[in-house]
Amino acid sequence: MDLKGQDFPLEKNERLCTNCTVGGPVHVHVVDGKITRVRPLQLRPEDVEPWVIEARGRRFSPPLKVTVAPYVLAERCRIYSPKRVLKPLKRVDFDPKGERNPQNRGLSGYEEISWDEALEIVANEIVRIKEKYGSSAIAALTSSHHMWGNIGYRTSAFQRFFNLLGCTYVDHNPDSWEGWYWGAIHTWGFYWRLGQPEQYDLLEDALKHAEMIVFWSADPTATQGNYAGQESERWRIWLKELGVKMVFIDPFFNHTAVKYADKWLSPYPGTDVALALAIAYTWIVEGTYDKEFVERNCHGFEKWKNYVLGEEDGVPKTPAWAEEICGVSKDDITWLAKEWASKRTMLAPGGRPGFGGACRSAYGHEWSRMMVLLQAMQGLGKPGVNVWSTTTGAPWNYEFYFPGYGEGGISGDGAGLWRLVPRGFIKRVTRNTVRQVVNRLLLPEAILNPPISWRRCSPWGESMEIQFDLCIYPMQGYSKIKMLYRYGGSYIGTMTESNRYIRMYRSSNLEFVVCQVPWMEPEAKFADIILPSCTNFERWDIGEWAGISGYSPDLAACNFRIIVLQMKCIEPLGESKSDYEVFTLLADRLGFKEEYTEGNSELDWVRRMFEVSDLPKYISWEEFLKKGYFVVPIPKPYKSRPAFRWFYEGRRKDTPDRGPTPKDRPIYGYGLSTPTGKIEFVSENLKRFDPNDPERPIIPKFIEPWEWYRSEESSKYPLQLVSPHPRYSFHTQYDGKETWIDEIPLHRRRGPDGRYYWILRMNPRDAEPRGIKDGDLVKVYNDRGAVVCIAEVTERIRPGVVHAYESSGIYESLGEPGNVKSVDLGGCVNLLTPSRLMSKNTTGMAPNSCLVEVVKWRGQ
Repeated sequence: MDLKGQDFPLEKNERLCTNCTVGGPVHVHVVDGKITRVRPLQLRPEDVEPWVIEARGRRFSPPLKVTVAPYVLAERCRIYSPKRVLKPLKRVDFDPKGERNPQNRGLSGYEEISWDEALEIVANEIVRIKEKYGSSAIAALTSSHHMWGNIGYRTSAFQRFFNLLGCTYVDHNPDSWEGWYWGAIHTWGFYWRLGQPEQYDLLEDALKHAEMIVFWSADPTATQGNYAGQESERWRIWLKELGVKMVFIDPFFNHTAVKYADKWLSPYPGTDVALALAIAYTWIVEGTYDKEFVERNCHGFEKWKNYVLGEEDGVPKTPAWAEEICGVSKDDITWLAKEWASKRTMLAPGGRPGFGGACRSAYGHEWSRMMVLLQAMQGLGKPGVNVWSTTTGAPWNYEFYFPGYGEGGISGDGAGLWRLVPRGFIKRVTRNTVRQVVNRLLLPEAILNPPISWRRCSPWGESMEIQFDLCIYPMQGYSKIKMLYRYGGSYIGTMTESNRYIRMYRSSNLEFVVCQVPWMEPEAKFADIILPSCTNFERWDIGEWAGISGYSPDLAACNFRIIVLQMKCIEPLGESKSDYEVFTLLADRLGFKEEYTEGNSELDWVRRMFEVSDLPKYISWEEFLKKGYFVVPIPKPYKSRPAFRWFYEGRRKDTPDRGPTPKDRPIYGYGLSTPTGKIEFVSENLKRFDPNDPERPIIPKFIEPWEWYRSEESSKYPLQLVSPHPRYSFHTQYDGKETWIDEIPLHRRRGPDGRYYWILRMNPRDAEPRGIKDGDLVKVYNDRGAVVCIAEVTERIRPGVVHAYESSGIYESLGEPGNVKSVDLGGCVNLLTPSRLMSKNTTGMAPNSCLVEVVKWRGQ
């Protein structure tokens, strides 16, 4: 299983292994049982023949190489981080048979214990709580993402265990694409994709036909490493070489704009809908929209048009009207509208086809709906006119089957199980018998102040209507949560108003908290028992680079499909164990080990997944074990089927997307999965649910945010904080591990005390009157919390707005944890963001609707 056949000069006693990360596949050098180097997977000419696109007299083809996200190059540091948890730990003042002292969670230290003692405590607590309260008293909670690999992923080993045990699952909100899930679904369907559109072959379409790209709340150079490497950077260079104009709309002159922008417009956060309406107004009054497409492929345009022109409310949505709201001049708005209408324009809303910080704001669903409608007005699906963020849509072999983590792995319980389960991968499909759930955005309220209610959301895209379901906690016949099994530890850095979670952990309402993590992350400090799990470099697994499947079959931003044998490169550090082994040991103590494992080791599961995929048609198991990876060949001749071309031309759907299904449309494959089969300017589903909802109306409108520069609170907190996804970490996964990533001055900066601080970017016009200079330590605060950052004074952020990335992996409170007056030195700006939901009938977060004040930090 060592790759000595590769063309690498290996030292004596050196082994070469393969593995895969969220940011790309790697070769791993191991000497004497220790990882010495991690570098991008090296491809060979015989692996694959790169695709070729001919456009505008040029030939475009990717190099035969793999790029990885910048943070992947710090994997070795992360694996050997001093923050690793190497032995089971018990909180020193926690006695499961006596005083539990929950109020000391986060304050008291830990003592090392044996695995036998740790497993006995956890198993006994599970049995005690089930017998006393029932299975619903145990809550199982994961983070949004996990270390790569289909067997060890959170939807696989974790979910199989808790499906068999029975628990109250803590449901995820679709946190990267909130507005698309709560808004765009009701405009063009795609509920199985959480509101995001298909992306097939749009790179070729853009290279051949696009004349302009509007990047709206999009920074692909920064975020392309989320489920990818840096492949798409070359694509943007190609587009620039072809003379494609690039316009950026963002309060921050972001990293992509620095390199490519022909024009930058910087609206106030939360005002993007006003800007979009003014663009539409210009097209309507000048007649520069695709009237034929709108009449043929859209529904309800005239009603929405009346709103835009002011016939409904007496307020025409002119560029001058928008200027007063968004701060972009009417001349710039008019210029953009004219340029957009005169050119074949791709709209890039977010770093993928439907992310973007604008969708994570108050009423962010209205922005997402507007993005769809603007492209509909220009003829969505026409050559060169689409929704595409320059990161997806390379030539691809979608016929080759290999499951992604969205198919549930060994749990058999995921969005794509209909593909995996019939192939006989598992003997038993597992299902949780407990119907009660809690949304993670409301988990603190559920623990601290029940009962609560909310609208259901599904990160797996089961149906459009599921978001109309009203959930209640506790459900009749079920218990309140008494035990929390936390898998990972990121929420203080990623969820909104995260002091709530700290107060939740320290509540006596939680009788027992266990955390299973590789590192001492912020939430782990609030557990009673910490179980040390190992990394994906210390166990066997298998996975496809950026392969999600299920709810997102074409999200990968890569040049090649690469399936990787994730080798056990080294033994688990210290006494850490793989997640699968931890759950196997617990299942053994609880009496369902055989049901859980089906007699399989991790490597056995890896082989079974290999066998049910299409890999055996091309490579034997023995060869795969030796080589460690397989590159899926591109079909020849390759037939391009651009996204939405079928819709634009009125044909049956010919892209490999799985919807709309017969339940959506009378004739399979024709139209969109909306009630009318068309793009809906008037949403028939919203009309059916609540036709008079002022916060999510049946036609998209500009609604004043509940927290913005015109709010009452702005007199006390005059600056608006935006917190997009970070460039040099994948959420919290790579930050806070004491790696060389801290030394990247765009990620953290060293303060005068030698500590690496989270960066807050602010305009000179805001910094100067506060006496703040570049490199000063500052306190960022509001009524929800306080954080210390280091100031970067720059013209790249518009006045009145400050910028700090979300997802600090460090939480270090100078006072009582969870107290809003306590100051965090780690940079968890989500302590400051509002817990108020996006709108009254949604369960979406709105962290970018956040007012703060900034003062020079003097250590108090």
